[in-house]
Amino acid sequence: MKTNTPSRLRGLASLLLCAAITSTMVQAGDAPAIHLATFRCDVTPPVGSPLCGGLVKPVAGVSEPLLALGVVILSAEKPVVLCAVDWCEIRGADHVHWREQLARAAGTTPERVAVHSLHQHNAPIADSAAHRLLAGMESPPLVMDLTWAEKALSGVAESVSTALKHTSPVTHLTHGEAGVEQVASNRRIMGADGKVEKMRLSSSKDAKLRELPEGVIDPMLKTVSFWNGGQKLAALHYYATHPMSFYGDGIVTHDFVGIARERRTRDDGVPHVYFTGCGGNIAAGKYNEGTPESRAQLGEHIHTAMVASEKSATRVPLTRLEWRARPVLLPPNPEFSEERMMKVIGNSKTSASVRISAAFRVGFIRHSTAGVPIQFTSLHLGDDVRLLHLPGESFIEYQLSAQQQFPAAFVATASYGDGVTGYIPLEKSFAEGGYEPTQAFAAPQSEQQMRSAITELLKVQP
Repeated sequence: MKTNTPSRLRGLASLLLCAAITSTMVQAGDAPAIHLATFRCDVTPPVGSPLCGGLVKPVAGVSEPLLALGVVILSAEKPVVLCAVDWCEIRGADHVHWREQLARAAGTTPERVAVHSLHQHNAPIADSAAHRLLAGMESPPLVMDLTWAEKALSGVAESVSTALKHTSPVTHLTHGEAGVEQVASNRRIMGADGKVEKMRLSSSKDAKLRELPEGVIDPMLKTVSFWNGGQKLAALHYYATHPMSFYGDGIVTHDFVGIARERRTRDDGVPHVYFTGCGGNIAAGKYNEGTPESRAQLGEHIHTAMVASEKSATRVPLTRLEWRARPVLLPPNPEFSEERMMKVIGNSKTSASVRISAAFRVGFIRHSTAGVPIQFTSLHLGDDVRLLHLPGESFIEYQLSAQQQFPAAFVATASYGDGVTGYIPLEKSFAEGGYEPTQAFAAPQSEQQMRSAITELLKVQP
């Protein structure tokens, strides 16, 4: 089945794709004082709305509201927006649309806006392209509530505009880290043959799986706080794991990471924002039995690490602010052709989950074929702090590599930006097997582009 590339995608490609990294920098002394605004908006879907892109039971009730939280940093350059959303994913043209709307609200440009989902599964996926693609087929499963999602985004944009009426000067930062006890474990358990032997996902009641080692993780939760003299203005937290204790029951929840975040906000009355790091191959399966008790315990461990990371914090002046953006065009995995996936989507006898996954993949193929890049960005604060923003369900190795490349810097990584890529494993992961490569939409050689972009975003410019 042949399809025409949407004109919107072609237009996005011409606007967004450029050959070189863009960078803007502000030095103390040659610019007005740096200011900060914080925003908070409810983005909880109504009863009946699809959750996890239609892959699980739709909304039947709400345990806790879902929130879009963030900061706007103002300086001599155009504002920078950092936004974390309690949704499963925001993908492709929807992610571009979110950045456009928040940029307009903040008086900046879309490449200076970072939008990241936390990836809870009893939460929406924004992928209007997949939704509309399926809508044209027989007995289509629903991916999202288009009308409500647009209203939710409008609310977030309005909260950004309102926040800019109440800004505070930033005099300095603090940064710290602390180990998280008994939360994260690697999902991919390798056999003696170098292949994935077992998958330990978000929860497990299998005692043998729970007894196995944690595997490769990043045990550290990192925190960056903004201050005006002795007044803390906001705190940003970063930790890498799938943030689900249990899901699929239709009860909307921000789950254990949201529980910890909201508790910290209540602790000191200051906004706390949480970003999920490179948790594509990381989950709580070793320590989580998938019960309410487990959820509470996991939240306790995250909260404890948040408190400890702030207690260990180093105070640094905000002498330097630099934003970098690098558009990257990741190629589709050639093993899955659009023609083949369209046959899956059009077969009403195929399970809804398989059809939805195929629609997601076609969305990425078309996004990439149209030449629409994915924005990789970073924010350098002072001489030491570097905040890295990556797309998709990136593997933990990207986060660890970024920190190892720049050991003298404080590197905090947010993944789950543009979710159009699905998982982003390592190239060798495809030969190793396991679940993630089957839902990785970009070609295996994308690893090199990932590593190159990360290096360019974080290195010190001459």
